[in-house]
Amino acid sequence: MFANGTKLTGAIAAVVTVVGLATSSSSQAQSGDIVQIDGSSTVFPISEAMAEDFMAANGDVRVTVGVSGTGGGFRKFCAGETDISNASRPVKDEELEACAENGIEPLEILVGTDALTVVTSVDNDFLDDITTEQLNAIWAPEAEGTVTRWNQVDSSWPNAPIRLFGPGTDSGTFDFFTEEINGEEGASRADYTASEDDNIIVLGVSRDENALGYFGLAYFLENDETLKAISVDGVEPTPENAKSGDYSLARPLYIYVNPAALDRPEVMAFVEYYLETARDSDLITEVGYVPLETDAYDEALGLL
Repeated sequence: MFANGTKLTGAIAAVVTVVGLATSSSSQAQSGDIVQIDGSSTVFPISEAMAEDFMAANGDVRVTVGVSGTGGGFRKFCAGETDISNASRPVKDEELEACAENGIEPLEILVGTDALTVVTSVDNDFLDDITTEQLNAIWAPEAEGTVTRWNQVDSSWPNAPIRLFGPGTDSGTFDFFTEEINGEEGASRADYTASEDDNIIVLGVSRDENALGYFGLAYFLENDETLKAISVDGVEPTPENAKSGDYSLARPLYIYVNPAALDRPEVMAFVEYYLETARDSDLITEVGYVPLETDAYDEALGLL
């Protein structure tokens, strides 16, 4: 689908040490064991694909992958309910404190890059590009109840109602988007249809020519027959533009691992499989994201 040999660009401030969790493929999972994952809907397609392939090769081992949003996933993870947490943003200080209360020191692993994508229905015939200023005019808290029609944002756009769909407040996508567009994490108008399930956003936007929404690139690529991706400041949300740093809404994707869980062979085997597969196959590209350089995965594998 897309070219390989991509890399994560730009400075990424890690809240905890980036650690590679892997051993040689000699680690053996035990039959009947479960690896539990929850968190980001953006990272879900990667972890789901990894889980399916791993289970196919590992008999009775079961890997469950839930979708509670990044924030919801961290609440479960820090309570000790899951082994791995998918995240589309770094862990927050208060989440680290919650983990510490239960003796958990999360290990952070970068797995790829996303181009957060703003979308409309393919039936929308007036919107192909939008500026960050226009997105702010639509999504800022003060727009609630006041900016309700497209021609209020741009006089050349129709006098038609704006219908908005987006992630809920537990979503890392919500955190990232609001900080980048509105200048403050969590600052957003509330009069929109919110869901931690990106498929709900897909359905809502695709059925309404006056709708606008946003989520991870993979969900657009999976639904590009009914959705249209909108350029932001003249730059398309493509893997190439995310790789180069030209696309302003590119962002890193993570998994977080509970170190204590690595004492269980099935968890260790899955995490090493995850990294080796990310390095050696096109899986991350195939699900719609940008993989890291191969040496980044090698470095992670070499740290264990």
